[in-house]
Amino acid sequence: MLRGRREQVHGGVLLVLVLPCLWWLTVPLLAGYQLARTARRMARRVFPVRPEGHVEDPEVFRVQRVRAWAALVISVGLLTVFGSRKDVAEAQKQVLERVLFAPWLALLSAAVVVALLFWAARPGARRTMRTQLWPAGRSALWYFGAWTLVPLLFIAAGKGMGLLPSSANGLFGLLLRASVMFVCWAPFWWVIFFLCFASGPALRHAFNLSAVHAALPALVTSALVWVFAFLGQSSGGLPPGPVPLAVCAFLGGPVSVTALAWWEIHRLRRRHGVRWRG
Repeated sequence: MLRGRREQVHGGVLLVLVLPCLWWLTVPLLAGYQLARTARRMARRVFPVRPEGHVEDPEVFRVQRVRAWAALVISVGLLTVFGSRKDVAEAQKQVLERVLFAPWLALLSAAVVVALLFWAARPGARRTMRTQLWPAGRSALWYFGAWTLVPLLFIAAGKGMGLLPSSANGLFGLLLRASVMFVCWAPFWWVIFFLCFASGPALRHAFNLSAVHAALPALVTSALVWVFAFLGQSSGGLPPGPVPLAVCAFLGGPVSVTALAWWEIHRLRRRHGVRWRG
């Protein structure tokens, strides 16, 4: 009898000790899940996986995926065989720079490519393209507005946390701190989740520009990859290794992406009747 009561007491004490830990773990997970869920819903609404005008070509997508994996393997192989610690640090720096500057350079490239294609189009096609420019521009404003809000919300959350009363103790003080923390940081993390879910479709489909012209995503991708290649070469130089191999590695990425883009446009012209000026 004493042993059974002792086990019940130990079990009750263990439950009392575990419940606060579960509460502190469960509540942030549930709040983060709801934030991520609503952010993903909004991201898919602004940047759908298959936007208007997008032509799904499984063969092109398969070749693009193989090219991306091959480029990753070649880059890692060059760093492993010929790279030093400085080269690895430079590669990490370039990856971070691409993550930060890719959206802005993509917008600039898209504006230039759209202007050239709009100038080359026939007058009738220009009127049709003009009606589709505003939805694409609106989605781009959503995306870059979210990027602009990230530092502003981070600063606002830090200042809001500084307003927490230091004299609040006990259960009321704990609930007050948790509530203020959620109110301060929830908008920041919602925007972060939105950017995580929106960045892939936004950059892949060039901010829904396929509705303006089906060839625009491929053209913007080609322009963007050359911009990144020359920016990386000007800041970090050629990849590590012998000069002929380094030159091939430097030109291989943008040349292969451009070749795939032109192959995709060729298939659009042959299978779906897409014309430059039509």
